[in-house]
Amino acid sequence: MMDLIDAKILEALKKNGRSTASEISKKVSLSIPAVSERIRKLEDAKIIEQYTVKINREKMGYKLLAIIFLNIDHAANIKSFREAIIPFTEVIECHHMAGEYDYMLKVLVEDTAELEILLNDKLKSIQGVRTSNTLIVLSTLKENSNR
Repeated sequence: MMDLIDAKILEALKKNGRSTASEISKKVSLSIPAVSERIRKLEDAKIIEQYTVKINREKMGYKLLAIIFLNIDHAANIKSFREAIIPFTEVIECHHMAGEYDYMLKVLVEDTAELEILLNDKLKSIQGVRTSNTLIVLSTLKENSNR
C-alpha cells in the first residue's frame, strides 16, 4: 500500500525519471537507502511500469498529430484488428471505447501524405474496419504521459 512518501517519490520521478535516490531523499526527508528500497518496491508492485523520455516530436519531423475513430463491423474481427494495429509505429495510442466508435487511435505522422497512406493503405486494409473519422490536432494545450 502506498503512503504519502511513496506519492512524493512518484511525483519526483514523474517530473524527472532520471532523478537519483540522493536527489529524491532530500525532497522526501528519507535516507538514500530507504528511498532506493521504496523505489524498488514500487517497481516490484508494477506501480512504476517503465522509465521513459519525452521527445520533441516536431524536431524529429513529426508535425501532424491526428485522432482517428474507428468502427469494426463484427465482434469476430476485433481480435484480428487488435493484432494488426500493434505494429503500426504511427499509432502512439489505441483505446477501446464505449459509445459511437469502437476504437480511438492517436497517430503521429510527418504530414498529410503520410496520414493518407496510413488511412487508405494500412487501416482500411485491416479486416473488419468499417468506418473511420479523422480529426487533425491543431495545437496541444496540455498533454501528460502520466497522472
